[in-house]
Amino acid sequence: MIQLHDKQFVPFISAQEINFAIAKIAALVEDDFADETPIFIGVLNGAFMVVSDFMKHYKAPCEVSFIKMASYEGTTSTNEVKQLIGLDRDLTGKTVVVIEDIVDTGNTLVALKELFKKQNVKHFKIATLFFKPEALVNDIKIDYVGIRIPNKFIVGFGLDYDGLGRNLPEVYQLKE
Repeated sequence: MIQLHDKQFVPFISAQEINFAIAKIAALVEDDFADETPIFIGVLNGAFMVVSDFMKHYKAPCEVSFIKMASYEGTTSTNEVKQLIGLDRDLTGKTVVVIEDIVDTGNTLVALKELFKKQNVKHFKIATLFFKPEALVNDIKIDYVGIRIPNKFIVGFGLDYDGLGRNLPEVYQLKE
């Protein structure tokens, strides 16, 4: 068990399970876009570790960039997505694969889909390490899912609780 600020968390997903899930996603994406050079867009802050490990498994030509969106305060979604850092390139005619650490409500992805639609991308795909199907409130397709999880608050492997826990190599779940 670990303590972050005022909350306790218990072990939930091992580093080995995370690595296996990321390798699986990378292989699927590589198969789908073998004849293209996709641009992987990591959603900061949480996805930095997922993107880093994904890139280690992806062997074909590709590009990577990041965008920063925010929709959480503490352990709850604000249901309002703000773009904090934007993209620095033209994506017209490009294949874009958004790489997320976790998808719950889908609010961030709806905002990203609109943003990339305006940029006239060729393909828009979504890959996520963790997916909470019970929490999804938007009609958005998740193309690549590493691990489906229950609607519980988690930290570790890029995910945080008020800034703490991102550096953990495994994932912990809020203790009930």
